[in-house]
Amino acid sequence: MTETTRLTVENVAHMLERRGLLTKGQLKDVLGRGKTQEQRLYAQHHSGASRRTLSGAETVSPAEVIASFNLGIHGSVGQLLTEDAVTEALAAATGLPYYKIDPLKLKLDIVTEHIPRPFALKNLIVAVDEADGVITVAVADPFCDSIISGLASARRLEIRRVLSSKSDILKILREFYGFRASVVAAEAEASTTVDLGNLEQFFKIKGQHETIDGSDKHVVSAVDFLLNYSFDQHASDIHIEPKRETSLIRFRIDGVMHNIHVIPKPLHAPIVSRIKMLSRMDLAEKRRPQDGRIKTSFNNKDIELRVSTVPVAFGEKVVIRVFDPDILLQDIDSMGFYPREMALYNSFLRRPNGIILVTGPTGSGKTTTLYSSLRSLSSPEVNIVTVEDPIEMVMEEFNQIGVQQGIGVGFDSILRNILRQDPDIIMIGEIRDRETAENAVQAALTGHLVLSTLHTNDASSTIVRLLDLGVPAFLISATVLGIVAQRLVRKICPHCKTARTLSSEECNYLSLPDNSYTVWEGEGCKMCRGTGYKGRSGLFEVMDMSENMKALVSSSAGLAQIALAARQDGLVSLREVAISKMLEGVTTYEEVISMTG
Repeated sequence: MTETTRLTVENVAHMLERRGLLTKGQLKDVLGRGKTQEQRLYAQHHSGASRRTLSGAETVSPAEVIASFNLGIHGSVGQLLTEDAVTEALAAATGLPYYKIDPLKLKLDIVTEHIPRPFALKNLIVAVDEADGVITVAVADPFCDSIISGLASARRLEIRRVLSSKSDILKILREFYGFRASVVAAEAEASTTVDLGNLEQFFKIKGQHETIDGSDKHVVSAVDFLLNYSFDQHASDIHIEPKRETSLIRFRIDGVMHNIHVIPKPLHAPIVSRIKMLSRMDLAEKRRPQDGRIKTSFNNKDIELRVSTVPVAFGEKVVIRVFDPDILLQDIDSMGFYPREMALYNSFLRRPNGIILVTGPTGSGKTTTLYSSLRSLSSPEVNIVTVEDPIEMVMEEFNQIGVQQGIGVGFDSILRNILRQDPDIIMIGEIRDRETAENAVQAALTGHLVLSTLHTNDASSTIVRLLDLGVPAFLISATVLGIVAQRLVRKICPHCKTARTLSSEECNYLSLPDNSYTVWEGEGCKMCRGTGYKGRSGLFEVMDMSENMKALVSSSAGLAQIALAARQDGLVSLREVAISKMLEGVTTYEEVISMTG
């Protein structure tokens, strides 16, 4: 192949057929309808597109056209010929390395400093790495020798090429260059004014400069890019952390933190102000923690953001928790319950009154369990009232009350009056003190189903925690229906899953009989960003308040006796549930140890 070779639907389709990825029938279909499909995709791309859009973004690549047919890969089961698959085959045919772009591994400076944005967009080129003076660039066209040579000469760069899909390149160009342009423009307008939040700030008296605030258009754009980027990466939390000289932006994805961007310190305060403005916080208050919320949309789907600010050594730290309804509201039977636990939990939900408690540390999925349970119970015949601090996600089906401690509206004061609202089902965000626990018990005694959370390590210790809060043992026996302790474990990526055998030491550590156990782990691939994990699954330990258990609790039995009775009633511990998921190939040995100790 030479530089004069031109990528067309026809020659790419023939290449795929020669490599055994297309059958002759599929090839005929692509050749027959390729032009029509290309025109249709072009019309879709340009419906409402700006006339100033540059040529690289305007084009429809052959890989896009072929992928739009949704053809199965010849000789595979259930695998489609996607744009990535076509690009990977094209890379192999042309001798270029294929590179699946992972946005979380790219550095903003490398992407944006070496190649001007207009040139990058026009030619669909993006810098993805820099090592030992060599810049690695991802290109969409393998036959762009003259363009690369011209770039290397003009910018005095040593360039290595890799091949990536047009969609991946265009996405990075829009997100990174858009964010970078906003940051640079905002930084240019920012002054080096006193940073009151930095406890180590060294002050110099300088001339007056005009500063910027959270309403500046470039700051607005930077925040918009940041939020959209987090939604696209399925982040559960966004952290904006002030440091001594810079500000660090991190995302939590599948329970693991990732460094995303480093921004200049003068932009930290304006970005925080913009977020505080959106979440209706007090902009002037920087000394006290604040909470707020933002409602927005992404891909025609409403998303709730819960915002928290707290003063730290170098300024205000912001954490934004992202509540995606697709994650927060799930069918209960798809959350990871085993049949015994599923049947028990459903039996709790069908009861007309009593208390159901969900326990676990922060980030263990308790909110998802409660909201999903409430949605399954929701109907025109029932009145569901929730008391939350703060309201996690606004749902029209529920009557949600937010705690406001600043004006004396706490859990205890709301619960004292909530029964006048004629509820059938009450959800209490968290039982934190004696008053809240007593009110929850009273609500259950007066014929209401109450769902709430506690912070305990397992189901059995929840009873002890209630006793510590001052709830009499006989009332615990009379009101508590069941307790669910839960955790989240990362699931093995299905695309790079490999088998291995547990060692004798690992078997001993898990208290398994010394035997040959096959377990799985992810090697790391482009689909899981090299982590070996993709998505998460729940671990659930469900304890039923049987008659035997009630008798023990009423007689003030200790934790050991309660735990033993629960085991006799059939309780499966979190560790045992995790081991089962490991042996089934859902998660890894390392995750079992990490989540269950």
